[in-house]
Amino acid sequence: MNRKEAVQYISLLLGGTLVGGNAFLTGCKSTGNKMSFTADDIAYLDEIANTILPETSTPGAKAAMVGQFMTVMINDCYEEKDQKIFHEGMDKLNDLSKKNYDVLFMKINDQQRHDLLVKLDNEQKDYMKNKKKEEPSHYFRMMKELTLLGYFTSEIGCTKARRYVETPGNFEGCIPYKKGDKAFA
Repeated sequence: MNRKEAVQYISLLLGGTLVGGNAFLTGCKSTGNKMSFTADDIAYLDEIANTILPETSTPGAKAAMVGQFMTVMINDCYEEKDQKIFHEGMDKLNDLSKKNYDVLFMKINDQQRHDLLVKLDNEQKDYMKNKKKEEPSHYFRMMKELTLLGYFTSEIGCTKARRYVETPGNFEGCIPYKKGDKAFA
């Protein structure tokens, strides 16, 4: 199982615990407060997403335009406090990159990006394990969840990363699974 497959299965398990997950139950409703995202911000978010889900034998998150998806979800589905945490998190990630590599995230190489995000992922896991219910989620968790959601609901995620059957036909309750097979979309 490669990293993208593992993340796909994990994303299915996390589906109900997404930050802003209530938007799926109530529908996305604009909070009226829109965070401004520039084209550079979207490119930055694309690079973060592509580090989380890089191109392998299938296109990566950048090809699925996950950065643009994140901005829409943040503006249309997240509460103002979560919007602020996300936006500040973008700055924190750049600050961490400057601290560790003396340059912004966009200027570091792929391995440095990977190492930085692994460090942040471990930080958010510790934070989420110890946080109280009323405390906000970690910004990197939001970024990671939106990356997974954006990628696996995109055309690329559904047709390239998973086995896509446009018209599946009859219901088959038991289909043999071979090691390495993609999940159905």
